[in-house]
Amino acid sequence: MDTNSEFTFKKIEGHFQIALDNGYKFFTCEEYNDTRRISHIHKILINRVDVDFSIKKAEKLGIIFNNLGVKGTFFIRLHAPEYNPFSFENYRIIKYLIESGHEIGYHSEIIDESVIWAEEPVACLQRDIQVLNKMFDINIAGTASHGGMTGLNNLDFWKNRSAINFGLKYEAYDWFDDTFYVSDSEWTRWKCYENGKIVSGDFRNLAQHVQNNHKVLYSLIHSDTYYHKHFYEDE
Repeated sequence: MDTNSEFTFKKIEGHFQIALDNGYKFFTCEEYNDTRRISHIHKILINRVDVDFSIKKAEKLGIIFNNLGVKGTFFIRLHAPEYNPFSFENYRIIKYLIESGHEIGYHSEIIDESVIWAEEPVACLQRDIQVLNKMFDINIAGTASHGGMTGLNNLDFWKNRSAINFGLKYEAYDWFDDTFYVSDSEWTRWKCYENGKIVSGDFRNLAQHVQNNHKVLYSLIHSDTYYHKHFYEDE
């Protein structure tokens, strides 16, 4: 694999075009949650984007999705030291994504907040949902737990809780065990899981997995991973 060009914006656009050409229908996370029991759609691609460090790069993915005529779900952090979602430019970009018809979800760090601030995690989540909804005049449908540098697992919050108890429809890992999951989260190579179990040694990219015609292909990409010429270019 040529890692020097694997994660360009041009390459990821090509992956999604190949998925479309192979008959995949793109779903946001909310759409999939609402319709996942339907049987007449034979190829579903869940289109998820986690925005860990760069909202500016998320806009570039949004433009790609708009050009392809597909929708995605962008999960936004509220407490990232790397970006302020309410800055002038980042607010503009998130509004652009919303107005383009994409879903916004919360990339949650509930356990991190609770430990760092010595606050109850339930109160942290409730407040964060209210802030995100109020700021963008939306009602988010779900969260995706963020894995940061604290060593804490934010997904642990959901072990004995349900999204519905917080006015939400889903946590994005709800379908992890029921889908073929492909992710760029190792930064320099892809990885995949089948029904919740990692497929050891399989580093094929998204387009290559499309060729296997999985009924439900769960795609997770990160806006930060992609670039035009090289990883360290100015955004």
